[in-house]
Amino acid sequence: MPLPLADRIALVTGASRGIGFATALALAKAGAHIVALARTVGGLEELDDAIKAIGGSATLVPLDLKDYDGIDRLGVALHERFGRLDVLVGNAGILGPLSPLGHVQIKAWDEVMAVNVTANWRLICAMDPLLKFSDAGRVVFVSSGVAALALAYWGPYAISKAALETLARTYAAETVTTNVRINLFTPGPIRTRMRAQAMPGEDPMTLETPDKVAERIVALCLPSMQESGKLYSHQKGKLLDFRGPG
Repeated sequence: MPLPLADRIALVTGASRGIGFATALALAKAGAHIVALARTVGGLEELDDAIKAIGGSATLVPLDLKDYDGIDRLGVALHERFGRLDVLVGNAGILGPLSPLGHVQIKAWDEVMAVNVTANWRLICAMDPLLKFSDAGRVVFVSSGVAALALAYWGPYAISKAALETLARTYAAETVTTNVRINLFTPGPIRTRMRAQAMPGEDPMTLETPDKVAERIVALCLPSMQESGKLYSHQKGKLLDFRGPG
């Protein structure tokens, strides 16, 4: 049986650890060539080893997503090498400070918005033409349930994820007549470094591992996925649950 993503090109941001690492590996298992983007070279090399161990292939891109010109250069390089992009998983994000809004430093606020929102917009700008060259371009942005909750002290992160969701839905509305499909995914509580940072008193062994989430993200990247502009959430022991309009 052919692999569902055989010969597809998949770009994953934040691929050096956590959900990004697991998603990149799961996409490789499904047959995709992985373009793995992250700041941490060591983590990317570990991912490359893991992908090679299953017979897959990867292109490593050490890049800080705040280097917007670097994102543009990546778009050009992908066009020259592959001529298209089939999958984009916008996973990279930072938590930022958990504090009252009035106490958030300007630099910290700007960094959260730069990574969680603006970088994903720049990825759209750079990758949209390549996704449209694919016969089934698929985009998944990783959000968070806090985007809809307006929890105290979670301001920068929650606000950035709410902005990301509107960004993704707008992009979906603008591509409705194309072969590109854009969706959002909220992983819920997962055993990651960011979760440990946000919830230091929590027992990580009570949480699901990133590989469980990765399986759900891969399902949104398949050519057979026809929905667009929707938000999916991963809940323990359940399949994808749609929560969103229409």
